[in-house]
This record gives sequence, structure tokens and C-alpha cells, in this order.
Amino acid sequence: MRIEVELNGGPLAIEADPGETLLEVLRRTGSVSVKDGCSRGDCGSCAVLLDGQAVTACMLFAVQADGHRITTTEGLADGEGLHPVQRALLDAGGVQCGFCTPGVMMAALDLLDRDPDPSEHDIRVALAGNLCRCTGYVKIVDGVRDAAALLREGDDG
Repeated sequence: MRIEVELNGGPLAIEADPGETLLEVLRRTGSVSVKDGCSRGDCGSCAVLLDGQAVTACMLFAVQADGHRITTTEGLADGEGLHPVQRALLDAGGVQCGFCTPGVMMAALDLLDRDPDPSEHDIRVALAGNLCRCTGYVKIVDGVRDAAALLREGDDG
């Protein structure tokens, strides 16, 4: 089945089997930031933005994304400059092995789009679906808080 989406600001038309997940299609088309951590929607490593909302790509059939806008980590940076969420997580030390980081970024972007000044509690709730085995979350939460400040100040990379 042919699906057409907007991926990171550009059109993408691809053939997908009816039972193929969005995760599988994105990986096949080169979106290597979308990780397969559990294939059950439990870890958040495959999170992408679908029309601006964070979703787990392993739990969504590719055909369900037809006609929608998808953003992955590859679509965040503007040229050489990092997106504020990327830069803030890096600067805060919220990136270690990097496996969970793309999904964390998508969850953070979803949150910050809805709430530009979230509390620590709000950040932790928004990131509850993202498992990290390296950082202990403190630095990730700090990074999201720092990203919120950068975005409020108008620093878009």
C-alpha cells in the first residue's frame, strides 16, 4: 500500500505492508534516530511527533500515518545549529548512550509545545513513557527545563 506523509518538512511516498509499523517504515527510509527498544510501546525510544503530538511509532501502523506530518530527531536541527531541546539536553548531560534521547526529545517537544513553562512534576509526567538506563533522569529533566527557558527566550537554534 502506498502511503504519503510529510517527513521532517518534506514529502515522502513509500510502499508499506498493511501490518508494517511506522517504526519499521521510518527505519527503512533512513530515520535512524527512531529506535526499536521494545516493540510494545513501553520504552518511548521510537517516539516521533505525529502532527505535533508524541506517539510511539512501534504501536502505529504505517498506513495510519498516511496524510500526516511526522517529525523525527533528524528534522529538528536547522543546518549546523542544534535545536534548543537538543542543545539543552546535551549541555545538561542528559545524553549518555543516546538510545533513549530521540524519544525523550519528542516527548519534550510535545510538552513544551503545550506548556512553555512546565514544572518539574509536569516534565517528569511528560517523560514517564521514556525509559533511560543511563542518566537517572535528573539531567534529562534539567535539560528539558533549560530547553523551555531557551524556547521562551526565542532561541530557536
